[in-house]
Amino acid sequence: MSHVRRLAYHNLQFLRFSREARSRQGTVRSLSTSSFYASPPMPFIIGRKIEMTQQFKEDGTVVPVTLILASPNTVTQIKDVETDGYAAIQMGSEEKTKLPKASRGHLHDLPLVSTLKEFRVDSQGEFKRGDVVTVEAFQPGEHVDVIGISKGRGFAGSIKRHHFHGKNATHGTKDQERMPGSNASQRQGKVIKGKRLPGRMGTQRVTVKNLEIISTDLARHVIAIKGAVPGPRGGLVMIKARSGKTIWHA
Repeated sequence: MSHVRRLAYHNLQFLRFSREARSRQGTVRSLSTSSFYASPPMPFIIGRKIEMTQQFKEDGTVVPVTLILASPNTVTQIKDVETDGYAAIQMGSEEKTKLPKASRGHLHDLPLVSTLKEFRVDSQGEFKRGDVVTVEAFQPGEHVDVIGISKGRGFAGSIKRHHFHGKNATHGTKDQERMPGSNASQRQGKVIKGKRLPGRMGTQRVTVKNLEIISTDLARHVIAIKGAVPGPRGGLVMIKARSGKTIWHA
């Protein structure tokens, strides 16, 4: 299947699901063309990246979006400054039937969730242990930060890893076009820590800020976020509120 046909197929699938969701009491919420600013602070949620596709606004404008499957999350722990030294909310997702005994003890009166992530907060707010957060808490037009692990690129050279421009391919340069160059001086005798050299690339925590929510599908637990999100398909992502730090953009 070609790229164009695959894209058209995904668009038809999403439109079909959107019609079904609207028929079920209008559970799909889309972004109007007049929405530019985020609403009051919203919560955070754990999800998994599905794929990229495109959606259409009311005026026909095409928007590239990333679909994220965010099943209902459970608040598993509240951390405060007095007890833990910092304030955070621990969220859990992806229920399983079997977990290690330590995890079952930590979740003794909660659903057996296998994925636990913390979100730093200034204060506990209204969260309580056992609360459930769903995609219903997110509104189209709001802006969020998305945290994920970037794709692994394997062992890469200095040109690809650090964007070195390389050497001239003329005037006597034989086989040094993509070489990193000198590592250290002869007097120094060692390589300083942090030297930009070839090595393993990718698989790092990346935060993409100020992404716009285009639509939410409450029936399928899917959030459509404008633009690209770090990580591969099926990768774990954390969606976090902007907390009043929204940057305006059209």
